[in-house]
Amino acid sequence: MNFLDNYTPNITQKNIAVKLNAKGEKIVLQGHPWVFSNNIIKVSKPANTGDLAIIFSKQKNKIIGIGLFDMDSPIQIKIIDSSQKKVNIDAAYFTNKIATAFKKREKLLQTNTNSYRLIFGENDGFPSLIADVYNTVLVVKLYSNLWTPYLKFILMALLNISNSKTLVLRLSRSMQANSQCNFNDGDVVYGTLTNEIVKFIEHGVNFSANVIKGHKTGYFLDHRYNRKHVGILSKHKTVLDVFSYAGGFSVHALANGATSVTSLDISKQALEVAKQNGLLNNYKGVHNTIVGDAFKVMKTLIDDNKNFDIVVIDPPSFAKKQTDIELAKKKYAELAILGAKLTAKNGILVLASCSSRVTAQAFFDLNSTTLSRKNRAFKLIKKTQHDIDHPVGFNEGAYLKCGYYQFLD
Repeated sequence: MNFLDNYTPNITQKNIAVKLNAKGEKIVLQGHPWVFSNNIIKVSKPANTGDLAIIFSKQKNKIIGIGLFDMDSPIQIKIIDSSQKKVNIDAAYFTNKIATAFKKREKLLQTNTNSYRLIFGENDGFPSLIADVYNTVLVVKLYSNLWTPYLKFILMALLNISNSKTLVLRLSRSMQANSQCNFNDGDVVYGTLTNEIVKFIEHGVNFSANVIKGHKTGYFLDHRYNRKHVGILSKHKTVLDVFSYAGGFSVHALANGATSVTSLDISKQALEVAKQNGLLNNYKGVHNTIVGDAFKVMKTLIDDNKNFDIVVIDPPSFAKKQTDIELAKKKYAELAILGAKLTAKNGILVLASCSSRVTAQAFFDLNSTTLSRKNRAFKLIKKTQHDIDHPVGFNEGAYLKCGYYQFLD
């Protein structure tokens, strides 16, 4: 049964004129997609989540942006259009936006890859909405009820433009607790899903994602380029993949001829997935797994005089809020030190961060300073950020950064 065919929104949106204070106006005019509640000084009528906010300038009374109200968030208006023109926010409008987003991904889809992020939230003009494609399965994750009035035609447009056969809807924890739409987390709302584990291809390497129970939409697509590059570097090498999760870096390394790969993660379940992902490919190397706290295990490996030709360290975000930044930097520095001790002579240390509050400049400066103190010569051979399907539309959208450090002794 296709739930989408019978879906009817629970609420009807209304248009609301909005005036902001000077700071709020500046934010919108600069193209930033977030308007906080304390920037709103006047609304024409009481607002509900999903209502359309038509933002007018305080002096000239001209439209400076259009957003959606989110009354459950301190970011009370999330901008969807900053063209400063009067536009009709209807099915055609969203279809055109999705088509524009798809066009940005076309170059990636010319490679041997059938998994990609079609919609990257605010960066594609869809705040609180993520859409990932795994082969013929589209997975949409919602983080707010603000999309409820528009959901049916947005989902249909995503299906049509991506040419997907199946659509799975995932809901954030907050939406699972208080959802205004008629779906549950993991509902197959269009097409059929014979297996919740969906196989897909990433630059010629086979993977799988659990689109019903997996984290986020089932897999992390943002590191695709880095996984490919680590794979290229790994031929005839030994590799340590720290915070390996489902084995993205590990599997690329194995598929590209690594002699041995060690995947390290605190989750035994994730490592089982990593093993299974490896087995989807033909490889001759050895795939080892270690379950445990990364910091503790790395220290044990150092005590045992272990080293690896390539060490990849890709931790989860250490800075969930502003007050976490300094502690996050200390953790990144510690990981750089541990990684350097585990990297063999003339080896490569790959350090990554997905903490948006730690800027790319701060991260790369921290790594260089930390590694310089270890009295071991090195050079930064590569810096990367988001892959093509994760375009950056505002500062906070730029969370991913990755540095490749080649040791010279």
